Amino acid sequence: MKRRLVIGCGNLFRRDDGLGIRAIEWLRGESLPVAVELFDAGTSGLEVIFQARDCRELIIIDACRSGSEPGSVFRIPGSEVALRHTPALTLHDFRWDHALYAGSRLFGEEFPQSVTVFLVEGSDFGFGDGLSAEVTRALPKMVEQVLELLRESRETDDGRLSQ
Repeated sequence: MKRRLVIGCGNLFRRDDGLGIRAIEWLRGESLPVAVELFDAGTSGLEVIFQARDCRELIIIDACRSGSEPGSVFRIPGSEVALRHTPALTLHDFRWDHALYAGSRLFGEEFPQSVTVFLVEGSDFGFGDGLSAEVTRALPKMVEQVLELLRESRETDDGRLSQ
């Protein structure tokens, strides 16, 4: 059975940007289904590509800035947020959304076809190591949604995921 992977992305020292890492820490304390692995990718999109290779299911968790209400939780198919890379000079130069785009092209069928992204709208991305009150309240709700997805998803006889 191929592994299922949950990747948390972000920077613990940029307040709400640390959400993905905090979610992975929370999930490490949960009883997870068989073949589920957890990974803290930090801000490295390249880590996402190489960790996701040969997975049958990928879940990515991160904070976002969309202009929505802080603490809003979004569940999005990976195909809707995969983005071609445009070089920039930041820590987020090659992000997980770029990794989804590039990984599917580089690895083809070896890259997961089932990708779900969980995003939580942040309100404070300044320097510091704690989540804002809104994101702190959203974290357990989002983690529960991830756990529900992991419990719902199962592999069919032909190796595809069904829900």
